[in-house]
Amino acid sequence: MVSAPADPAAFIRAHTAPASPPACPEIRLWSGGAVTPLWEATEAWAGRSGLAPPYWAYCWAGGQALTRWLLDHPEQAAGRRVLDFAAGCGVSAIAAARLGAARVEAAEIDPLAAAAIALNADLNQVAVEVVCGDLVGAPCRWDLVVAGDVCYEAAMTGHIWPWLKRLAADGATVVMADPGRAYLPRHGLRRLADFEVETSLELEDRTRRAVTVYTLAG
Repeated sequence: MVSAPADPAAFIRAHTAPASPPACPEIRLWSGGAVTPLWEATEAWAGRSGLAPPYWAYCWAGGQALTRWLLDHPEQAAGRRVLDFAAGCGVSAIAAARLGAARVEAAEIDPLAAAAIALNADLNQVAVEVVCGDLVGAPCRWDLVVAGDVCYEAAMTGHIWPWLKRLAADGATVVMADPGRAYLPRHGLRRLADFEVETSLELEDRTRRAVTVYTLAG
């Protein structure tokens, strides 16, 4: 996890700029440019090396598709308690808040990501409760749980999958967006929509990715 030796909001504002993701131009986010300079700046700011890349500064293809799906289906969020899990920049949480969710939480384990989500919510003039910590194992308190591009490693999938299934079994609607990652389980999913999303060679090995949005059976 990134330590926070100084004001993270000031660091984010100094090293990013507001921009809109291609698939959801309705939303503005504090966004990074080239990954390596931002990564180096983050390590210098934190006074540590070997930190994870600053993924919080980018709206990944999975998050874009998930957010587009929400914006196209406002009834899924309106009046509901929503969790954006492993929220990254918080784009899906912001969409849910814009659509009139009763309560929106965005969970991230990286303090810089948590600070970025708060800044992004302010930029879009919506209320999002930021949870900085690992919610896996928490009892269900949500009606809708959204997760974009979370099955990128075997260990991550093994950690989160039983909990997401339990949330679905407890009555939450669990919606995931995945751009073809190797560790997405191939059972218990129902396809909702397909998107082709513009992305960046800073993040991916191609400039467009096909993303599928699924709901998870309990």
